[in-house]
Amino acid sequence: MTIREVRRAAGADDAAGIAACVRTAYSPYIERIGQPPGPMLDDYRQVVRDHRVHVIEEDGETLGVLVLIEKDGGLLLDNVAVLPSRHGEGIGRRLLEHAESEGRRLGYGHLDLYTHERMTENIAMYERIGYVEVDHRTEHGFPRVYMRKRL
Repeated sequence: MTIREVRRAAGADDAAGIAACVRTAYSPYIERIGQPPGPMLDDYRQVVRDHRVHVIEEDGETLGVLVLIEKDGGLLLDNVAVLPSRHGEGIGRRLLEHAESEGRRLGYGHLDLYTHERMTENIAMYERIGYVEVDHRTEHGFPRVYMRKRL
């Protein structure tokens, strides 16, 4: 099977598949953080309408999702999710590379992201690929670590 590249922007018809991918990707964290992670609470019809959303799909199934938000003079990587059954295939890496490419294309000098402070494996992975911690804050009841990567 061939994976379609991330170059496809999501449309309104993708919202249900995106929500399903996010639900599956983030469900393992519920027990660890004591509540559904923030991305599980989003309305993906609105997210697709209001932000830059990209998908990787195969045979009509959403395998990975990338949500980018332009705000405060920068680009925020709001969400990256990959189906756990497809981990290790490079889908997340391609999504992150696409986020960086979009940031450069749009003329930004850095890319920001945040993750829950208890998602320690995510923090370590982001550090390995060049992100540095820039802030810690609690938003909407979630203690978050903000990170930035220079582009």
